[in-house]
Amino acid sequence: MSGERLRFGVLGASWIAGRAMLDALHAAGNAVPVAIASRDVDRASLMAQSHGIAAVHPSYEALLADEGVDAVYIGLVNSSHRAWTLRALAAGKHVLCEKPLAMSAPEARDMAAAASAARRTLMEAFMYRFHPRMQQLRESAGEPRYMHAAFSFALTDVANYRMQPALGGGALLDAGCYTLDVARWFLGEPATVSAALHGVPVDTSVAALLTFDSGAQASAWASFEAPEHQELILVAASGVRHVARPFTAWRDPHDPYQLMVEAFSSSVLNGTPPPRSLEDSVATAELIDRVRAADTLGRPGA
Repeated sequence: MSGERLRFGVLGASWIAGRAMLDALHAAGNAVPVAIASRDVDRASLMAQSHGIAAVHPSYEALLADEGVDAVYIGLVNSSHRAWTLRALAAGKHVLCEKPLAMSAPEARDMAAAASAARRTLMEAFMYRFHPRMQQLRESAGEPRYMHAAFSFALTDVANYRMQPALGGGALLDAGCYTLDVARWFLGEPATVSAALHGVPVDTSVAALLTFDSGAQASAWASFEAPEHQELILVAASGVRHVARPFTAWRDPHDPYQLMVEAFSSSVLNGTPPPRSLEDSVATAELIDRVRAADTLGRPGA
């Protein structure tokens, strides 16, 4: 271990790595990016040069073998999260894995068990939970009676990984994971779930209605078939709260990516539980599975 700064390797020269995570790793007071690997070495080299990263590895395996790396950030496509998390844990690395943690709840449980066996920290990178605005709202929410969460953006490129079933595409996993995770965060575990998914070969829109033992209700909607839109509406006895851009607010002036990196690194360096528990991540994966299973449209050909 490197002491005061956790040394990160980045698996995948992804858009989110270049746009947000590498800057967050540099800005964090207790972390530093030291290596990157990608299947496209030229892309990784350009990203390393523009972000001041010393080592570019020719493969993911080579990065995991780097003894100068304490932890890895996995920003790969959804279908690769489980495999490379397991390999990173087996190599003795701590793992910050991009959301959604896994393709399904059984995968998430496998990853949690592997982290426990390896005695390494694994955390899902749901950065929106680290934004002070969202944390303050959660603390002051009281007992909400109704929540509506929506996240949409237009996506027409069929070559995009989000449109590929084999890569873990679909609106439910990509944007719907936010809307379902926030419902659980504020309201707990749903008693009942009903849902309708639309689109082939991946779901391009999903709507879900959740009810809770408290009597509260929540609606969650995610789509690739509508203009960019994010909204969170929270109705409680104390009033109605509206939050614009609840899931991707960034540098306003807070950077939730940096706050997430610092919280994760602190847990590793201090040997304390991560702020986002694996039990919590598994529960969100279970809810995603429940929504998929509750689909009333049946989507022929899906």
